[in-house]
Amino acid sequence: MIDLPVSRRLFLSSAAVTPALAVSDRIAEFVPPPERVRIVAAVSQSVVPAPQYNAEEVKQITSQGKNVELILPKSREELDKALPEADVVFGAVNPEMFAMAKKLRWLQATEAGMDRLLFPELVKSDVVITNMARMFAPAISETGIGMLLSLTRGFVKFYFPQFQQRAFKSERNLVEVEGMTAGLVGMGGIGQCFATKLHYGFNMKILATDAKPMAKPVFVDTLREPGWFMEMVPQVDVLIGAAPATTQTANIFNEKVFRSMKKTAYFLGMSRGALTDEDALAKALREGWIAGAGLDVTKAEPLPASSPLWDCPNLILTCHSSGFAPQRRVRLMGLLADNVRRYTSGLPLLNVVDKQRGY
Repeated sequence: MIDLPVSRRLFLSSAAVTPALAVSDRIAEFVPPPERVRIVAAVSQSVVPAPQYNAEEVKQITSQGKNVELILPKSREELDKALPEADVVFGAVNPEMFAMAKKLRWLQATEAGMDRLLFPELVKSDVVITNMARMFAPAISETGIGMLLSLTRGFVKFYFPQFQQRAFKSERNLVEVEGMTAGLVGMGGIGQCFATKLHYGFNMKILATDAKPMAKPVFVDTLREPGWFMEMVPQVDVLIGAAPATTQTANIFNEKVFRSMKKTAYFLGMSRGALTDEDALAKALREGWIAGAGLDVTKAEPLPASSPLWDCPNLILTCHSSGFAPQRRVRLMGLLADNVRRYTSGLPLLNVVDKQRGY
C-alpha cells in the first residue's frame, strides 16, 4: 500500500476538470491490488447507526472487482466472527472491534466527520481511512440557505408565530440577501457548496478561510489562512461554520466573534456543534449583537431541555438532519462502489482522511 501526501493545489487543479471528484490531499493506493476482498459492514453502536444495504446496492458494490464479498452481520456474534477475516470495513469500529480485525487494511467511514470515529490505536495504525466528505454537502447547503431566507424574510420572527395564532398581518421589516457578503469557515465540501450557491444564486461576495493550502475557486473573492478569521468576521453579512471539529476549531465561534459581527449579520452553524460556544450565541441573540442564527448541529444531541438556545429570539434549529435526502443515498453508494473498484484495481482511493489532522 502506498500512502503519500500530495499537493492539495495540484489535486484541486485536476478536480476542476471533474467536479464530482472528492478532494483529499493524501493519496492511498494498494499495490499490488488484493486478490480477494472481504468487506464487513460493521458498527460501533455507541458511535453511529448500523449501515444498511439492499440487494441492488450489494450487487453494485460487489460487481466492482473479482472475488468481492460484502458481509452484513445480523448480530454481534456474526460480526465478531467476520471481523478477523475482513480486510475492509464499511462503517465504524471501536477499539475492541479494531483489535479483532487483524487483517484490516481500509476503513470506509459512512460519515463525513471523523471526530467521533478516531481513537489512538486506529490513528497510529497503517489502516487507511476514507470518509463521506462532500456527499452530504448539497443538502446541507440547501438547508442553510433555507434557514437564512427564513430569517431574512421574517418567517421565523413574524410569520411562523402568526400562523400559530391564525393572524394575518403584513410585515415590511424584511431583508434581501441579494449582494450580501458571506464568510465561510472551512472550504471543504459544505463550504464550497454554500459558496457556489450563494455566489451564483444570490450574487454574494464570498470570503473564506481554510486550514489547508488550496487554489481559490473562481466564485470566491478572498480565501485566506485561519489566522485571517477575525479580520474577516466584521466584513460579512452571513457567517457560516463549515469546518470539521478539531482541537483548533473548538468554540471558534465565541463571544469575541459574535461581538465583532455586524448587528445586522446572521450566523449559520452547519458542520459540527463543537465549533460554537452556545452560551455566547444565546447571549448574542438575546442582547441583539447579531440579527439571527440557524443551527443544524449542537454540542449535545438531542439538545437538552435546559439549553438556553430554546428560548432565543430569531433562532432556527434543525436536528442534525440537514444532510438527508434520497439523492444522498445515490451519492453514498456511488462513492462506496467507486472506492471498491479503485481498491481492487490498485488505483488511488477517494476521500482519504489525514488521521493526524482528523479530517
